[in-house]
Amino acid sequence: MIPQKRITKKLMTLPHACTNNPKRILIVDDEPRITSLVQFFFNRSGNYNVRAENVSSQALTSAEQFQPDLILMDIDMPGLDGGKLARRLMDHPGLSSVPIIFLSGIFSRNEVQQRDGVMGGFPCIAKPVCGHEILERVEECLAAVE
Repeated sequence: MIPQKRITKKLMTLPHACTNNPKRILIVDDEPRITSLVQFFFNRSGNYNVRAENVSSQALTSAEQFQPDLILMDIDMPGLDGGKLARRLMDHPGLSSVPIIFLSGIFSRNEVQQRDGVMGGFPCIAKPVCGHEILERVEECLAAVE
């Protein structure tokens, strides 16, 4: 486990750290403990406006209202899975350009690494999640669209 001081120091060196225009991140996962943990990572940095949605069928409405800069989304969710939700987001005129990163317990870290961190055409992070890994991937995706 990485000491909290090292995590905080690492977060403050990310490109969007200490900005006056916090990036909006929408987290979609049916497990509240996962959304709470991921929110904690972002909130510790103090540089993101984060919203969590635990019901996948409500995620499109949440995204329309929140207008996120990036969406972190589980793949395996009841009702509307991450793949179907991603297609709906990509077909939505106001959300089609919002980058999506999948969070997945379906694929192991090794499987994700073997595919260069991309699953189904989207960046992917294997669960269990690691704070610095999520923040680094988010920053990479945000930098790519700026």
